[in-house]
Amino acid sequence: MSNPRLALDAPAPEHGPGEYRPGACNIGPAEIARRRRAGILAVGAAVALAAVLLAVDAPSAARWLVALPLAGGAVGLLQARLRFCAWYGMAGVRNLGALGQAERVEGPAARRADRAKAWAIAVAAGAIGLAGALALVLLPL
Repeated sequence: MSNPRLALDAPAPEHGPGEYRPGACNIGPAEIARRRRAGILAVGAAVALAAVLLAVDAPSAARWLVALPLAGGAVGLLQARLRFCAWYGMAGVRNLGALGQAERVEGPAARRADRAKAWAIAVAAGAIGLAGALALVLLPL
């Protein structure tokens, strides 16, 4: 079983379309593009929120709100980079074809590997969101 702390160390190896790899790749090009777009939009929302909070001289406690859209953006971008959907990994499905064509992952070992990767992505995205919010909170005004 792979160590979830190390699951984000390297991107999934190059492989052809339609090839599922437990704990390494569970989405194809259409799903990757969807997550990249969502990640970019969420990071943009975090930047806009940070700008508004700074412009209105919001208290430090309010600046922590930036963690939410920033973590959401990190989830999307990490999933795109790693070619792995955390939600699909937790749900035991994969989709390497057209959008909406998810299929069940067979085998408990494959589902365990997918869940470990999904948790690693979630933890990494949460850490990114909190780190970004902390930087904003610590900004002197």
